[in-house]
Order: sequence, then structure tokens, then C-alpha cells
Amino acid sequence: MLIVDDHSGFRTFVRRLLESGGFRVVGEAAGAVEARSAVPVLLPEVVLLDVNLPDGDGLQLADELADGAHAPAVVLISSHERSDFGDRLERTSARGFISKADLTPAAVADLVDS
Repeated sequence: MLIVDDHSGFRTFVRRLLESGGFRVVGEAAGAVEARSAVPVLLPEVVLLDVNLPDGDGLQLADELADGAHAPAVVLISSHERSDFGDRLERTSARGFISKADLTPAAVADLVDS
């Protein structure tokens, strides 16, 4: 798994949370540019991707990653609720969306194992 979020403290928290739930985290990225560089090198099976990044749109990045040669499953996250994005979430190639308040290893597993 690759964790993409611009807040380092949140990335650290999520790494610990997901690793304790059995996920293998292969890397972290602070933004879209770092994620684009990391995915072809690390080849993560899953990318946990913040919708709001300082250097790019997470929804657009989800679609870009889905078009790659080794397309990972993308799970979108945000501190905002699903309703704040309207139907934009439904139009992405991401496996799904989890608000950061509801983020658990089980919630991620439900989306990537389906």
C-alpha cells in the first residue's frame, strides 16, 4: 500500500493503523507529484489517496493511476464527507471512498477485497 496525504502526522498514524490491521505499507507520498513517481517504482497493490492534495486533484490522479501498466486499487479518503463531493466520487475509477473519521483496516479491506 502507498499512502498519499499531505500531512506527515496523518500518514504516520495511518501507516501504524493499517499495518496493525495486516496491511503492508510500501511507501508514503506527500502529494500528487510524489505519488506519480512512487507508483511505478514501488508497485503498490493499493493506493490510499487523499482527494485534496496541494499539488493536484486526487480524483484526477485516481483515474491516471488506473490507466497505468500496474494499476493499483485506489481508495479515496478525505476529511470531508462523501456528500461534499456530489457525484464526482462515482465518476472516478477508484474502488471507493472512506472519510478519514471512518478509516479503519476493515473499511479499506472491504473496498479492496471486493
